[in-house]
Amino acid sequence: MPGQMVLLFNSRLRLFPGKLKSKWSEPFMVKEVKPYGAVELEDPATKATWTVNGQRLKPYFGGEIDRLTSTISLDNP
Repeated sequence: MPGQMVLLFNSRLRLFPGKLKSKWSEPFMVKEVKPYGAVELEDPATKATWTVNGQRLKPYFGGEIDRLTSTISLDNP
């Protein structure tokens, strides 16, 4: 939908430096949805636009992600 914020999957191959980095790029705004799954994105900071495959996007709901860890102890039955 136009106006929605989305994250873009970064599929560029990086052998060593990209191992610990997230593969999802910063949020972009959907400017236009074109036929056959193409989506035109706009960078809010620079106002640059480009077209990407819609399968490389996921919705962005804002805010920081809380990363919680839990410990599960396994007992013998």
